[in-house]
Amino acid sequence: MNNETTTLISLKEAMKRVDHKLQVLEAQFKELDLTKDNLTQKFEYHSKMLASQAAHDELWTAVLSLKFTSMELNILYSYVMEVLTCLHTRVLEKLPDLVRGLPTLTSILRRKVKNKRIRIVWESVLEECGLQEDDITALCTFFIAHGNKAEYYNANVRHMYIRDVSFMITNMVKNKALQDGLLRTIEVIEKGKAE
Repeated sequence: MNNETTTLISLKEAMKRVDHKLQVLEAQFKELDLTKDNLTQKFEYHSKMLASQAAHDELWTAVLSLKFTSMELNILYSYVMEVLTCLHTRVLEKLPDLVRGLPTLTSILRRKVKNKRIRIVWESVLEECGLQEDDITALCTFFIAHGNKAEYYNANVRHMYIRDVSFMITNMVKNKALQDGLLRTIEVIEKGKAE
């Protein structure tokens, strides 16, 4: 073998090694790219979860820091109770075969996650009433926070004490989600959608 042949063989071997290293690098880049995409998805999910948690924390803070008199609180509680009761009743009317399995609104909220039929009926009832899931979250939060110390007042008593509940809510409730939920609740009751 002459010197040129040896050089060509060495060059071919070097090219094979470089080509092999490039293939390894390309595979590593693909793996890194997949890992990056996976981490990006996880980051986006965690970002959404943190934003959701922050919104829930903000809602709870708003509900717990309400500065209503006991009378005003009782009136709002009464509206919330009527809407939550109405929602439960309407779902049961549309699912008469599940009445025994859905004794409370909580049971509906819990089971709608896994049961498509309950979820579809729940969503249709919300739509009929002009409510959204965020409204229900706000109302349930209000109910949990104040239900143990509030009293139910019927419509006549409510109107005797406060003529314009919407005005009171708009002026005193600063959290947008809670304000929207309470205002829609008033609208549902006053427009008779809860009957």
